[in-house]
Amino acid sequence: MQKGGFIYILTNKNKTTLYIGVTNDVVRRVYEHKTHLYHNSFTDKYNLDCCIYYEVFESIEQAIDREKYLKKLSRENKEKLINSFNPNWDDLDLGVINCN
Repeated sequence: MQKGGFIYILTNKNKTTLYIGVTNDVVRRVYEHKTHLYHNSFTDKYNLDCCIYYEVFESIEQAIDREKYLKKLSRENKEKLINSFNPNWDDLDLGVINCN
């Protein structure tokens, strides 16, 4: 059985830093970021706990390929992608606590 995947983008409340991640369980993974489960990680250090973008894939391999592609984009192109999906950069309700 093939397992699906997700890519997601996090930012902080000031929207100054972006983080792109990949997972097979986006709700669990965003919860881990929001609760700062992994101390001294990049997302913990920069308080990246607002999920502002995500995509769903049929396989984790597709999600990994998309993550690699997005990480190569310029900040400007990442912002265009986020704005097309979430123009106000609201913290998306994925069933976990909000960053606001």
